[in-house]
Amino acid sequence: MERETMPVDVLFVGGGPACLAGAIHLMDLIEAHNETATGDDVIEEPMIALIEKGSELGAHGISGAVLDPRALAELIPDWESREDFPLERKVEAESMHFLTARGSIKAPLMPPFLQDHGLPIISIAKLEKWLGGIAEEKGVMIFPGFAGVELLWSEEDDTQVIGVRTGDKGIDADGSHKSTYEPGMDLEARVTIIGEGPRGHLARQLIDKLGLDRDSQPQVYEVGCKEIIELPEGSVTRGEVTLLAGYPLDLETFGGGFIYTMDGDKACIGLLVGANAKDPAMDCHYLLQKLKDHKFVRNKLAGGKVIKYGAKTVTVGGWASIPKLYTGGALLVGDSASFMNPMRIKGIHLSMKSGMLAAETAFEALKRGDSTESVMAEFKRRIDESWVREELEASKNWHAAFEDGLIPGGLKAGMMYLFGPGKEIKPFEADYKHMLKTAAVHGSKGYPPRDDITYDGTYIVDKLTDVFMSGTKHDEHQPSHLIISDTEICATRCKEEYGNPCERFCPAQVYNMVDNEESGRKEMQIDFSNCVHCKTCDIRDPYQIIRWVPPEGGQGPEYHNL
Repeated sequence: MERETMPVDVLFVGGGPACLAGAIHLMDLIEAHNETATGDDVIEEPMIALIEKGSELGAHGISGAVLDPRALAELIPDWESREDFPLERKVEAESMHFLTARGSIKAPLMPPFLQDHGLPIISIAKLEKWLGGIAEEKGVMIFPGFAGVELLWSEEDDTQVIGVRTGDKGIDADGSHKSTYEPGMDLEARVTIIGEGPRGHLARQLIDKLGLDRDSQPQVYEVGCKEIIELPEGSVTRGEVTLLAGYPLDLETFGGGFIYTMDGDKACIGLLVGANAKDPAMDCHYLLQKLKDHKFVRNKLAGGKVIKYGAKTVTVGGWASIPKLYTGGALLVGDSASFMNPMRIKGIHLSMKSGMLAAETAFEALKRGDSTESVMAEFKRRIDESWVREELEASKNWHAAFEDGLIPGGLKAGMMYLFGPGKEIKPFEADYKHMLKTAAVHGSKGYPPRDDITYDGTYIVDKLTDVFMSGTKHDEHQPSHLIISDTEICATRCKEEYGNPCERFCPAQVYNMVDNEESGRKEMQIDFSNCVHCKTCDIRDPYQIIRWVPPEGGQGPEYHNL
């Protein structure tokens, strides 16, 4: 099959803060270089491209988020004075509360590493659109609606990446070509910078093929669900951050909640739950509804209604989980490489800085005309010499500390904060290995019912209502992008041993066991059109038989303000 080929100098994969910051920084470096360079040293008409699988920048962007502006200030020093900066509010008040089933206890002090006073509350989706506009002004070519599906490799050196193939469009569910069929394009790049977010598709290809994670701990995650609540007029008067611990989580499950006020009379509420939860019935969306039903939270969000929903996974391994970051022609940045501080629950600034340091490495490669592994290795040196390492090393054993539960984890974390994390990285296992079988958690009764809250369709909403609120759309006449390698396991072993946990842990009700008249038993039905691209199934499935791959470009959630 003939495919269109487009040569570029540097290709960024992913429209998040890491790649956008990297693209902007690279253009700035080239511009500054060309002001003094002469002759052949001038980098003429640089072709810098960025592809994003969402319909536009920000369509798939979801985070808290209270932004640490350290990297942003390096990249765009006047960001704070720009009238177009997408600020929701600045943090004017903050508090932390431990919830019990019937009450709440306010922490006397906010832990120093969680203090956010004066920092900007933002929508990461709006930040991405803003950064994208700046990147385009500088000459970066941005291609939304194009999913990277395959890495291109050099024929002479099978460890040298030479670009990315984008996904075909117009393929029917049976694999045949529709009248609208368009083959994907081969983007051939001297340097490819991969920043697709957590559990990135191309990042996983690269890591798996070259064993880039052999000397690091596994990448581990939390499952996050978030809603925007519209409140009665005049309800929100200041920037306020409320952090929540305890209920509805048990003492063996890591996680917590947050409420941030936004521009206008809106607030966002979210819940993070460890993807390593022992209980196979863990359901982050249901737990978020229980959190909202708590008296303390109801008082905060009185009269509110849900107007937007999203879900994602969050990398929480931090420094311990960062793999080898480079090979010939390619670099890993952002959440794809675990650049997130699990102690502060912050990663946007780290992702941005990783993208900027990757840009500096790509810039040197362009100047030298050499993108082999020895040149790409300079990226790791830049990381090690930057404030990224200084910040992340302090929390390198944070995740390991909480593997034994909240109370011992809190004690270990306190000791770490006071005396340091120690010299060695403490090992931990991949999330799916922690799930216990149903009988070990719930005995012979099976999963507990979820009938202890009343869904009103406005403030307490079910999964399918929230999926609608996410704006998620997929053409159902295409191959499923959620691939189960052996559905027989779903109908037999998984049902008996774990109770089909994907029906619970998926925050978009993609997986449903339904009666099959021919077999006389329940069989797996994948409603992939509901998928919000969070990757929870790929991460938490106890048999590791579910694989998330990109659907046709431009589809999926439409977040825009999350």
